Amino acid sequence: MQCENCFTFVPPIAELKHYRMNTLSAKGNWNEQKGKLKQKFAILTDNDLMYEEGRQDEMYGKLQIKLGKTKEELHRIISEL
Repeated sequence: MQCENCFTFVPPIAELKHYRMNTLSAKGNWNEQKGKLKQKFAILTDNDLMYEEGRQDEMYGKLQIKLGKTKEELHRIISEL
């Protein structure tokens, strides 16, 4: 894949199917993790944990502020769920 200012690379159909499957798996996995995070940190809401592709940094920033954790701490907490 290339940058926005360069010509666009279009992957073969098989790669697109694989990407879609991985994206769906990640969303399903995120729903599980989201539930566990809400159990661990009762202060979190669905809006705090809304995952939008390409906006992960924004979500982590909101969580950092709300929980008083660093990005690395949040990554560690999520990976341990």
